[in-house]
Amino acid sequence: MAAIPLTAEQRAALPQLLPHWQLNGETLRRELRFVDFVEAFGFMAKVALIAEAMGHHPEWSNVWNRVVIELTTHDTGGLSSFDLVLAQRIDGLLV
Repeated sequence: MAAIPLTAEQRAALPQLLPHWQLNGETLRRELRFVDFVEAFGFMAKVALIAEAMGHHPEWSNVWNRVVIELTTHDTGGLSSFDLVLAQRIDGLLV
């Protein structure tokens, strides 16, 4: 399945669909804090399995208990259906 660029309408709906994410140009960004490094890294391992199955990988960083995730689709030059789905799946891990 190919990534489909988000339409203007889909982009406008992102704040309602993904209230914990910030739209930053052509990037979706979320910063998370966990109890400690082990919890943060465990979360990253779960995201890694989802991302690998999708064939769509986040740009991210981890410092101790903090994880910063940025999603964009380089192949489409901006946000795509893959970013929306991956963000929703990441949010699903946090419920």
